[in-house]
Amino acid sequence: MQRIVTFGELLLRLSKPGCYRLTQGERFNGNYGGSEANVAVALAQLGNDVEYITRVPDNAIGDAALMHLREFGLDTSHIVRGGHRLGAYYFEAAAGLRNSKVSYDRANSSFYDIRPDDVPWTDVLRGATAFHSSGITCAVSQSALDTTMKAVETAHRLGVKVTCDINYRKNLWQYPGADAHATLNELMKNSDFIFGDQNEWETGSGVQHIPFTAQDAHYAIDRQAYTEYFEAMQQQFPHCRYMLMALRNQLSSTHHVLTGVLWSQGRLYTTRIYDILPVIDPMGCGDAFVAAFIHALTVNSDIQHDLDFAISASALKNTIPGDQNLVSREEILANMTSSGGRIQR
Repeated sequence: MQRIVTFGELLLRLSKPGCYRLTQGERFNGNYGGSEANVAVALAQLGNDVEYITRVPDNAIGDAALMHLREFGLDTSHIVRGGHRLGAYYFEAAAGLRNSKVSYDRANSSFYDIRPDDVPWTDVLRGATAFHSSGITCAVSQSALDTTMKAVETAHRLGVKVTCDINYRKNLWQYPGADAHATLNELMKNSDFIFGDQNEWETGSGVQHIPFTAQDAHYAIDRQAYTEYFEAMQQQFPHCRYMLMALRNQLSSTHHVLTGVLWSQGRLYTTRIYDILPVIDPMGCGDAFVAAFIHALTVNSDIQHDLDFAISASALKNTIPGDQNLVSREEILANMTSSGGRIQR
């Protein structure tokens, strides 16, 4: 079985029940999350052999975090122990006209201080099919960025494919010398597969994105405009074989329109548009998209099918509370050909 390695910070997600604001109430609900961990869990759910690399504290909280990862069958044998606390983020759900809000608590976490030599990257990546990381990891700290780039360099040396989620989070780029555009651009130039939404592609490439204004599932994608856009991206990132862009228009807090476009080997692929109402939890939908596409590439050679599979998985994630996409391959395939809502007997 093909082995996939993912690398990033495992986080504790804390949110208030229902649509309470962070300033209301007395209780928090806790879930584990983090983009690269979400990808790892989704890949394992789909049957892939996945190793997840991170750094967690050597205490009971770190033990609990590892138990969560092992619950989904992830290989945690090279996870680094150290530091004093697990990074966290506080999530305020959207409601009506009010947008969702995220407050990070990641400075000086266990992962914040990870160093390039903490992980035996040659041993970890030898024999792997793909290595996945994201721009979030590069934004946490200079040492996390250095560790990411060492992993990417090792993957190239060993012939391991590099997959990248641009994952631009403007509030994270705070350490001295942090340069989001330059860093993301370098990561993208060294990747075989790049994923991001239209705004993230703009941040990483410096090229203005094409507005996505769909109001429902009948919207027509401007194929010529996206063809010209990705032809420019191919000039900028010639090493990349698959360029995937998620397109989402948020009509309200619970009503989103979602699709994606893919550029591969000089050809543009489009897919179904999902009109999602109600949205239960949009966090991790991009991670679900990435994981499903990577999985599909490992088991199928039909690029159109792989894109259809990925957008179906992402659409389903909108219905699941928490960061992680706990759906099966069978459910994703069924959703590709149905409108949903029927009881499965």
